[in-house]
Amino acid sequence: MRKLALLVLPALVVVLAASVGWYWWANWRFLQSTDDAYIQSDISLISPKVEGYIKEVRVQENERVRDGQVLFVIDDRDFAAKLAQAEAAVASEEAAVETFESRLDLQRAMIDQANAEVSSAAAEKARADRDYQRYQQLINSDYATRQRFETAQADSEKAAAAVTQKRAAVTAALGTLRVLRAQRDEEKAKRQQARAQLQLAKNDLDNTVIRAPVAGIIGNRAGQVGQYVKPGTQLLSLVPLPRVYVTANFKETQLTRMRPGQPAKIVVDAYPDRPLDGRIESFAPASGAQFSLLPPDNATGNFTKIVQRVPVRIAVTEDSAVAALLRPGLSVTVTIDTRQPGEQDEAAGAALVGSAQAQPTAAATAPGR
Repeated sequence: MRKLALLVLPALVVVLAASVGWYWWANWRFLQSTDDAYIQSDISLISPKVEGYIKEVRVQENERVRDGQVLFVIDDRDFAAKLAQAEAAVASEEAAVETFESRLDLQRAMIDQANAEVSSAAAEKARADRDYQRYQQLINSDYATRQRFETAQADSEKAAAAVTQKRAAVTAALGTLRVLRAQRDEEKAKRQQARAQLQLAKNDLDNTVIRAPVAGIIGNRAGQVGQYVKPGTQLLSLVPLPRVYVTANFKETQLTRMRPGQPAKIVVDAYPDRPLDGRIESFAPASGAQFSLLPPDNATGNFTKIVQRVPVRIAVTEDSAVAALLRPGLSVTVTIDTRQPGEQDEAAGAALVGSAQAQPTAAATAPGR
């Protein structure tokens, strides 16, 4: 038995080593894994747009809400008064514009009247000129008295002065019309400004009701009834569950063959017996150290090379039963199978195939020498 064991044991070791080597060559060398990975989600921080006292709180901690559901209500009495004030200002400007429109209509009528008076004065001047010319001929023949001639001459001069006066009145009326138009345009601008103020007042009144921008679960609620809040005050956090993703921090030496679209196996520490499927969505534009508060400056002092890590975003399949149990912040272990071609590899391959197909076509259509 001892001799048999001495013969069989080395053979088993060789077979086991060969199996492990073959499995490493066929599978393990293509798998890149890290436990520096966490569940994350695009958490919405809910803050008011207006300041005031909270009148109502309509949600509880850890409550699931739908998109558009009311979360908080701020006391709106001051904003309602400002809205009424803005509406009154708009009505006042509307009346002012209508007044100027009426004055413009009246001024146009006065201009028409002045033009008619110019025509009448011109006709009177023409009649007076003809009388003056007739009496000038009669006075030369001694058929008219000197007094009658001088009266006709005076009437002609008065008629000419009247025409000049009426034309000046038309010019003044046109100037008044231009002034009224400018004043009306100014009132229209004020009316537009008042309408903008009215819209702002309506927006402020609407913003006293704070609604959920997305569906999710309430967390970290800080707003309470009677609390005075200002724009930017954090009232609660809204986690859009079950929409989560994984951020895995891989070493730079592991990124050689990683591409977007490659499959990933996700094991959550809280549910180790229920793995999830995922795929690489994108890579961070820089390593995590570059986004830190104090990025390292390797150009000064002694240099020690440290392997950097790059955040990789991994999409999680939402149709899994365990996906509804995931919460941001949970630790996971991610394994990427780099044997699968990524989206960029497939696109590059399609481009190469297209160029290869185009080259023979170009050669066939080229003219012979």
